Amino acid sequence: MWFRRCAALIRWQGLKENAGLEENVALNPDEMDFISNFSTFWAVFLGALLATVGGFAATQLEWYLERRRRERNAALFFGEVLATLHLVLNFAANSTKVGDPYGPVTIRMFRSSLGEIDIYNRNRETLYDLRHPELRARIHTLILRVSMTVDSIFDQTNTLTALAEQLESAGLTPEMRERLGKRRAALEASRQGSFEFVMDNVAGLRAVVKELEPIARFNFDDVEKAVRRANS
Repeated sequence: MWFRRCAALIRWQGLKENAGLEENVALNPDEMDFISNFSTFWAVFLGALLATVGGFAATQLEWYLERRRRERNAALFFGEVLATLHLVLNFAANSTKVGDPYGPVTIRMFRSSLGEIDIYNRNRETLYDLRHPELRARIHTLILRVSMTVDSIFDQTNTLTALAEQLESAGLTPEMRERLGKRRAALEASRQGSFEFVMDNVAGLRAVVKELEPIARFNFDDVEKAVRRANS
């Protein structure tokens, strides 16, 4: 049946194209139904094709907008964490200039910086929402450097405290006291080197925060101003 209808359609087209044939060509009712159904088929096919293309385009647009939203949220989060970490480390650096350089205030400041790093570690998977691999690597490397160096400062400070208690003991021989004094001097120099290394990375934190600002569409200087106003 389908073959006969196709043949009728071809015959009808051929008759119309014959030279000098202007009169109407009579077709069977079944053949007319087939021609009508054939036109409907193409309309349905084109409609389905357009619907598929439109659905695909809408899905891609939705994915793109969601990707940009997640990237902006990640930039806002890490920008705020790094900006706060930058401020806390600067406060720690300023506290070393007053009284005991590594007294309770300075140690609390460094402990606060580890609190910000802990927030970063709990949300580290969000880092992959940032598209730029180099920026992700720089952020993670800076966090590792600061974290390990601050831990080193804590360890050296605790060891120096224990050495100070030993040096106060009355039963030490001059040789032991001298040996402990040399060890204390070496630890103090090592702690100072760790502190300087942290401060070198503070400038890197600032640079990364500036790179996050266009992605987040936010000026993180406002965070610093707010914190300084709260502490003034």
